[in-house]
Amino acid sequence: MKDRPLQGLYLITDDSRGERLQARVAAALQGGTRIVQYRGKQVPVSDQRHEARALAGLCRQAGALFIVNDDPHLALDCGADGVHLGQQDMTVAEARAVLGPGKIIGTSNRTVAQALASRQAGADYIAVGSIYPTGTKQDAVHIGLDTLRAVRRTVDLPLVAIGGIDRDHTGEVIDAGADAVALISAVMADPSPALAAREIALQFNRRATPPRGRVLTVAGSDSGGGAGIQADLKTITLLGGYGMTVITALTAQNTRGVRGIHPVPAAFVADQLTAVLEDLHPEVVKTGMLFDAAIVELVARELWTRGLLAVVDPVMVAKGGALLLRDDAVQSCRELLLPRTYLLTPNLPEAAELAGFPVETEADMEKAARRLQELGARNILIKGGHLDGEAVDLLLDGSTLHRLPAARLDNRNTHGTGCTSSAAIATLLAAGQPLPQAVKLAKEFITEAIRTAADLGTGHGPVNHFAAARYLLNKIEGS
Repeated sequence: MKDRPLQGLYLITDDSRGERLQARVAAALQGGTRIVQYRGKQVPVSDQRHEARALAGLCRQAGALFIVNDDPHLALDCGADGVHLGQQDMTVAEARAVLGPGKIIGTSNRTVAQALASRQAGADYIAVGSIYPTGTKQDAVHIGLDTLRAVRRTVDLPLVAIGGIDRDHTGEVIDAGADAVALISAVMADPSPALAAREIALQFNRRATPPRGRVLTVAGSDSGGGAGIQADLKTITLLGGYGMTVITALTAQNTRGVRGIHPVPAAFVADQLTAVLEDLHPEVVKTGMLFDAAIVELVARELWTRGLLAVVDPVMVAKGGALLLRDDAVQSCRELLLPRTYLLTPNLPEAAELAGFPVETEADMEKAARRLQELGARNILIKGGHLDGEAVDLLLDGSTLHRLPAARLDNRNTHGTGCTSSAAIATLLAAGQPLPQAVKLAKEFITEAIRTAADLGTGHGPVNHFAAARYLLNKIEGS
């Protein structure tokens, strides 16, 4: 118990009860939760025991730590890894007398003095908060990141940040010194606890040494090297991630167009996918050319079964006009893949095909984004490369719409922009960037890749992955 690291996403249960509680915690564990704290003060004792034992079993199966709030006797009864104590609860010594030396004891703290006292009393970890204002606990005192940093400088125990933290603030809390981030409603109240947990848990990769994040691309091969699997692997590697591949089709193509397509049988696509997923455990999946309905269906099934975070680039037609997604697969995308999609990244023609109406203006883009969200995709990025004037992208992040403009570049070398952009987003997510920042940085990446593209071939040449990666990594490291 004490030899297992206390770090990562720390989930505190809410008022959910019974089967709903178990289902939501199971989904959050599938999404990467590493510690679960059970709170059941208002629940009858018999129900507490039943719920705590069920959650303890789920955590054991997932290899996660299970902590009980306030009650060391319940912790002992259900086989929990430890107990969490508030300042008004029993002392660490009293809890240790019940639990013995092998269990974990954590405490809530608001000041450096309290944290030092907890350490001296024998606590195994220190929780600090409330970092931000929170509506979950009405009497919580907002202490801010400065106190968190001060505790980090003073105490060498594992540090759990708690209070008002959401996806977009997790990174700065980790950077301030937290080993774990405790959340309640940001995961438990989300329609998809698995995806909510995954997008937060990934942010702990920002502390990892390169390769920072494991990214699987499921796409077709481009013999010209500008798009598909080749563009994805270049992007993933140059941005510091570890790339894996599942190849769905071979293409004979160059900068002038596609000469031929040789599809990979769906059964062998499934073999590739299983081999990678069961051993290398990718953290983000990026899909490109899926070609036919059978491949779409098997990819959607794996995303659902494993709760994987997927960036879906719905590749339909090559720049030269070659069909890259069969007609029967478009409906499968709508019905099966979109509901399993974390981020959908269509261009205007692809958005129009999936939404079922023309998409030619920014107003159309917003309407299409909301329609595609209704079809099940969690977040939508519609790329405006086909617009007149500025190259404006629209990101519908939950209910929030972000407008991402960029000057239009006069450059014929734009082969592989969609593949490269979505691969960059997937890699940045896997490296610990929250979605809005990952999309913003990927937009800068692809703009620089187009701006610096060399003239290779006589048609639509590839973008400059190397120069764009060097530019973006310098910017990130300098910020």
